[in-house]
Amino acid sequence: MALFQTNKSKLRPHLISGLCFALGTLGLVCSQTALAQSISYAQAEKDLLTNSYSSQANQALQQSAQLHAQAMKGLGLPRVDLNVRAYAFHNELDVPLGALKNNLEQTLSNGINDKIDEMLPSDLADPLKESIQQPIRDGVGLIPDSSQVVLDDQVIRPTVSVMMPIYTGGLTSSAKEIANIQAQRSELNTEQQQDVQRFELIQAYFNAQLQKKLLDSSRFNLQAMQQHYDNALKMEKQGFISKGQRMQFEVAKNNAQRGYQNTEANLRSSLFKLNNLMQSSDITDLSTPLFINQQNNQNLMALLKTYQDQSSLIRKMQMDTQLANANVKAQSAAKKPNVFAFGEYSLDDKQNWIVGVAARYNLFSGIDKNKTVQAAELQRYATKLMTERTKQEVESVIYTSFNEAGSAQQSHLLLAQNVKAAQENLRIQQLSFKEDMGTATQVIDAQNSLNALQSEMALNAYKYVMSLATLLQSHGSINQFQSYVNQPHTDYIR
Repeated sequence: MALFQTNKSKLRPHLISGLCFALGTLGLVCSQTALAQSISYAQAEKDLLTNSYSSQANQALQQSAQLHAQAMKGLGLPRVDLNVRAYAFHNELDVPLGALKNNLEQTLSNGINDKIDEMLPSDLADPLKESIQQPIRDGVGLIPDSSQVVLDDQVIRPTVSVMMPIYTGGLTSSAKEIANIQAQRSELNTEQQQDVQRFELIQAYFNAQLQKKLLDSSRFNLQAMQQHYDNALKMEKQGFISKGQRMQFEVAKNNAQRGYQNTEANLRSSLFKLNNLMQSSDITDLSTPLFINQQNNQNLMALLKTYQDQSSLIRKMQMDTQLANANVKAQSAAKKPNVFAFGEYSLDDKQNWIVGVAARYNLFSGIDKNKTVQAAELQRYATKLMTERTKQEVESVIYTSFNEAGSAQQSHLLLAQNVKAAQENLRIQQLSFKEDMGTATQVIDAQNSLNALQSEMALNAYKYVMSLATLLQSHGSINQFQSYVNQPHTDYIR
């Protein structure tokens, strides 16, 4: 039995250097392992939802939509503007004077004749009147028939104007409704983005844990194969086995070495992806292991009935239908007339003012408003259909992931039994080979079988975790994933 015990001291320098090389791709060295960060899934989720670029961007967009909705609350109230007009003008006018000359000549003649009649008798007045008419006519004739008037001025005129919509056909209420719906939709968009980030983190975090388990399994297999090979060399020298048998162990050792190198590279990639997602560079130790809940607390029919109220995706698409409906109202309102009151008061020394009511109805603008209403109605119809189609897809994902999670739970129980059987088989094959009753191939096959089962247990646990995450995300309750990690009756793959 001692012949096949693992000699860890011979492989320790090689494994330590290999681990240092793996961490080196993340910018770490072995002398800095004390600075490596250990993080649980709960802490990783908290940090990601707080500090990630996506979270910060969605928070900004949500605040923007809320501020826009608040800004639209006063829509429909009177609009008051302070206006200042500063202008200079130059105007040239041609003023006709013909009528003025005729009126002037007639007025002067009548006035003088009346005075002469009062002062002199008629036999003297008439000759005098005749003699005076010509000088008057000549004097008035000196006035031109027209005159050009030039007006120049510079004016600064402050005014206060008021305009208040009285009737807009529903356009004001539709604009407010659209702004409010968009604000609510932004909250759902933030919630959906957080769910997506949780799913990405689960995938990256537990994939790194899977690669760690596969590396541990490969390391154990390599150590065992190295020990088998070392023992085979001794037995070949002592004449207990042939060179061909010894070379079988050498091939198995080389294959184990190749498998170890591949899993080592996969671990480096998975750790890099996790660090990149977390905006970090020193995460190497993950404290939350792969797990499988032994009991299934989910009810498939309950999940299919409640996902519409839980899923942020479905609720957001339903809100898109509300937006489309509000858009139909807005397009219909654009066809109706607008009535508004207006007023303006001058703040200069003249204090001029004007008030009134105006109505406006567009007769032609080049846009067929009936077709814009029809287009909005078709968009609403399409949104409803897409929502129903998405429901079908979500239900399919819920059904599939629920069954996959249950299958992984059942497989775990069988794999655990098979691992115990494989461990016992390896022990028996080692004893048989030692007593020259078994072959090297049987020992190698037994070792590979155990290693494959251990790797399969880790893969099955990862399958369960991802099936559970997919189920919860589709249902809209992936924020409860942490409760499954700490659930009673849970097997941890450490």
